[in-house]
Amino acid sequence: MSSIAFAPAGQAIAKSPSKKQTVSASKHKKSSARVSSEYRVNPSKTKSMRPTKVHARKLAKPAADAEMFDSFTGKSSNSNLAIASTKALVMNQNTHEIIYSKNLDTPTPIASVTKLMTAMVVLDAKLNLNDEVSITEMDVDYLKGTSSRLPVGTTMTREDLLNLALIASENRAASALATHYPGGKQRFIQDMNAKAASLGMMNTHFEDSTGLNSNNVSTAMDLARMVHAAYQYPMIRQITTTSDYDLNVHRRQPLHFHNTNALVRESTHSSWEIGLSKTGYISEAGRCLVMQATIAGEPLILVLLDSVGKLTRIGDAKRIKKWMEHNYSTLSSQKNGGGDIVLTGLSMSKTLSEDAN
Repeated sequence: MSSIAFAPAGQAIAKSPSKKQTVSASKHKKSSARVSSEYRVNPSKTKSMRPTKVHARKLAKPAADAEMFDSFTGKSSNSNLAIASTKALVMNQNTHEIIYSKNLDTPTPIASVTKLMTAMVVLDAKLNLNDEVSITEMDVDYLKGTSSRLPVGTTMTREDLLNLALIASENRAASALATHYPGGKQRFIQDMNAKAASLGMMNTHFEDSTGLNSNNVSTAMDLARMVHAAYQYPMIRQITTTSDYDLNVHRRQPLHFHNTNALVRESTHSSWEIGLSKTGYISEAGRCLVMQATIAGEPLILVLLDSVGKLTRIGDAKRIKKWMEHNYSTLSSQKNGGGDIVLTGLSMSKTLSEDAN
């Protein structure tokens, strides 16, 4: 087993957490008290958690992609956890124990996962969220040529921009947050990198607030630190777990935006308990997903990077959920008389490197 230390998340200003979030936090507290921070691992059973290589060319086939989406054991029958994302991390948020890792410290572009840092910098600055802000020509994406439903001149509040950037991964919204920052975009990027350094994200670098720039790079381990820090902001938790958002821009009908994470959109009709979420995609980064979620009673941080195929990152998340539920149901019956917990199948391993959202 391995654990990591996290730097303080810093000042968080936002709305009070909802009733659902309060209940979730209570569950986290109970879970933390129930599970010891010092684990005794059963070596004979940890093999089932080791990463399994999945060839990218196989994922390109629709049939194979569908199989990865539906199955958590893949083609094997020994309950191995097969993660298709090129870089991945599953970590207990309370104890910082690493449950699963794959290419943990390999730097990679992170696309719109960047927007979690963008939101933290905005909230740390304690800017007035009710101030009206306009989309300018500086916010148009001439790098990737991505489209937007926010024409130049569209005016909305800074809070609207935060919602659109985090829920719908709206690039012009994320850009406008930096454009209208004290000191402009240059100062905003400096503060993003300073924030990353303060969190111990030593393998991370930012060059823009949207994630469209492929020079925004990080590692699975650094992003776990960032997710942990972002989770300390009630407003970020609330926004990133909102399934839909309507924006009134003086038109007959409001603009409707939906969350780019299908698991959030489905969460009201499923067993997912998601506390924070952000997706990302540019060609250099592949499809990315970071989440905080409570699975089998355990608060987890999931980082899935450089996935091939539209369904793979969601499939990986579902396989992790099923694997945890299966193994922790077994775990509950294996607590011995001395109070030690034998973590069946948990080990750390360092094996195995359109639209933007």
